[in-house]
Amino acid sequence: MTGNERRQEILHLLSAGERAISGKELAEQLNVSRQIIVQDIALLRANGTDILSTRTGYLIPQQRSAARVFKVFHSDEEVEKELALIVDLGGIVTDVFVYHKAYGILRADMNIRSRLDIRNLAEDIRSGKSTPLKNITSGFHYHTVIAENKHILDLIQTALEENHFLAELRDYEPVDFWEKAQNREGKETD
Repeated sequence: MTGNERRQEILHLLSAGERAISGKELAEQLNVSRQIIVQDIALLRANGTDILSTRTGYLIPQQRSAARVFKVFHSDEEVEKELALIVDLGGIVTDVFVYHKAYGILRADMNIRSRLDIRNLAEDIRSGKSTPLKNITSGFHYHTVIAENKHILDLIQTALEENHFLAELRDYEPVDFWEKAQNREGKETD
């Protein structure tokens, strides 16, 4: 199998699945090393393919028709509640990012789709593996959320607002978050 054929097979496997596939699993299926898979993923991304890296592996996001960036603020104890509000209403939290005055935008992929994903993240935080990214900016952070349509995003926004999680955008913050979300997802934003 040539490199191009292998990359096409990776695309097929990631597109066909409903779940993330680990680099190790892809390597075993394609009879190559995990490092080759990492290089192939990098080449596919360089050629414009949207491949998310999650805690459980790689995946190609399902097509959604709407995306929105929310600026939020809450305590560490409220992380699960905030994320549950979003996924329970049909949203997928694709990332978390902060705007640091010295470092600029610092972003991490999340791909939170379910309460199980939330529970796994919360366990990692409780176990001390890491702390929430929001802590480097005193609790203020942003999530890109994708959903089937704008109505769902409106419901999510209302729920976040009612629970006092939404934060006001400041003058010094970049104002092109909406466009970045659109470019990242390749879909409509508002």
